[in-house]
Amino acid sequence: MKPRILSLHDILRTAPQQLPCSDSARLDVEVLLAHAIRQPREHLHTWPEYELTPAQYAEFSALINKRRDGWPVAYLTGHQAFWTLDLLVTPATLIPRPETELLVETALQLLPAQPPRTVIDMGTGSGAIALAIGKERLHWQIHAVDVSGDALDVARNNAQRHRIHNVTFHHSNWLTSLPGDLRADIIVSNPPYIAERDPHLQQGDVRFEPATALVAGIDGLDAIRTLLATGHTHLQTNAWLVIEHGYDQATATQQLFAQHHFQEIQQQRDLAGHLRVTAGKLSRSK
Repeated sequence: MKPRILSLHDILRTAPQQLPCSDSARLDVEVLLAHAIRQPREHLHTWPEYELTPAQYAEFSALINKRRDGWPVAYLTGHQAFWTLDLLVTPATLIPRPETELLVETALQLLPAQPPRTVIDMGTGSGAIALAIGKERLHWQIHAVDVSGDALDVARNNAQRHRIHNVTFHHSNWLTSLPGDLRADIIVSNPPYIAERDPHLQQGDVRFEPATALVAGIDGLDAIRTLLATGHTHLQTNAWLVIEHGYDQATATQQLFAQHHFQEIQQQRDLAGHLRVTAGKLSRSK
């Protein structure tokens, strides 16, 4: 007896039940199913009677099993939307998140589009922040920095896919290997900011993301301290430093900005109402 061939309608009706631990089971199924049949999600509802081939169903089943084990959907499909970009992602990079778009918005708002500017994106990962700014300001020069060569390979690939040519990539441990004469009008960063014993590290997608891009010491502020202590070496006078941080780190981050002589300090709230981004201007050299 031949096994029954399942239609898109059948799978959409039953598959979400296989993901009881996901808060977005229906969406997960739709994204993985569309990926398995190499069609946009809209196709699932336009052609519900479409029957999967055995190879397509085998691929979808394997993806669902991995998702049930906790693998992030973005790593399973290799893609994640950010800003106006569809980015390639791998386990070598963090998965870009919606709240990080606030970092891009803040950077664009702080500086007028003219004259051309120089931007440094510290810890670029998949290139999300650098490429988003680079796409919006094609006449600016963007420098994307990461300590991970594998992450830089992904970022370069994303730049090529989107034909964004005003981004230069640097393999560096923070600012240590950048050209000495490089001075930016703004440094932006989504650095590691999770405390090393934070229980969230054992939950959800972050279990599969690179720990070096997540964890920053006992209180989660080590990377932010490094940026504030060394950022002046590559900032112009009256230039900005803009950092994303944890939802509960706003006060500590603001104090660190003040300790390092940054002025005009301002903080921005994410869509959940949390103070998530802090910016400060370096009005004098140290």
